[in-house]
Amino acid sequence: MKYIMRKEGGGPGEGVIPGQATQQMGNNQKSGMFYAFFAYFLWGLFPIYWKMVEQVPALEILAHRIFWSFIFMILLLAFLRKMGDLKTSIKEGVHHPRTPLLLLLASVLVSGNWFIYIWAVNNGHVIETSMGYYINPLVSILLGMIFLKEKLNRWQLIAFLLAACGVAIQTFSFGHVPWIAIGLALTFGFYGLVKKKVDIDAFIGLTFETFFMMPVAFIYLTMIQVKGTASFATVSPAVTVLLIGTGVVTAIPLICFAQGARRISLTMIGFFQYLTPTMTLIMGIAFFKEPFTHVQLLSFAFIWLALVVFSVSGFLPKKKYHVEEVA
Repeated sequence: MKYIMRKEGGGPGEGVIPGQATQQMGNNQKSGMFYAFFAYFLWGLFPIYWKMVEQVPALEILAHRIFWSFIFMILLLAFLRKMGDLKTSIKEGVHHPRTPLLLLLASVLVSGNWFIYIWAVNNGHVIETSMGYYINPLVSILLGMIFLKEKLNRWQLIAFLLAACGVAIQTFSFGHVPWIAIGLALTFGFYGLVKKKVDIDAFIGLTFETFFMMPVAFIYLTMIQVKGTASFATVSPAVTVLLIGTGVVTAIPLICFAQGARRISLTMIGFFQYLTPTMTLIMGIAFFKEPFTHVQLLSFAFIWLALVVFSVSGFLPKKKYHVEEVA
């Protein structure tokens, strides 16, 4: 059996030199790593952005984020010449309502996730948000086991139990469940679960998700503007610009993530995803001066150990099966 490497669209005489192909793959991986790193790095900077508008109520920030994200996504789709794809998706949605319904559910979940995060950051709970995104991969595994009948291997089970111990330590020590961390992990975990059921372009998917919540956001923003309680165009020009900019800061990391995910493996993306909560944790302690007690350190230690076990388990040898080529 012979394999020939060609340029895309090339004829029989236009083969690609193996060294060039290897170099191209290497360049793709490097650019993919950059895009993925930059996406998670930008997400890690989100607390700074939300702190800059902390005088604005969290619900109003959320409404602006939904509204301006939708506007920005429409402009972006027009720039990328994807409006035809959007129209096609709308037509398909009319005949197959399952996809729009799933995207509506995803819209509710991601809006809930955004609200919890914004409220938490602007009310002095940055450290707890980092815990939520640390435990998110483990929550996603649990949801996959419950709803997709995926099986946990021994190491994944150990990792989940260690993370549960970390959450339990905080619960018993402070007398309340860390609902911000659990809320973030669950809303994003269920969001990922729903998105697995929908085969749609990432940009078009986000456009639909913001579209479904946009009417509610627009009505709310109109009401508070009429009442005179809105922060938009009343607090300061800087705050107004920052509220409009919520659409841009929402979309840019997603664009980078989508570009990175096309070029590198999910395993590599899995390592990059811990950059965001690590940055958030450092910011909470160093910049926002939130208290970080010995109990919290012990709780995080269990979660970090769980993530080490979870990450290492991906490199352990799996059962091998003999595969025969069938002519």
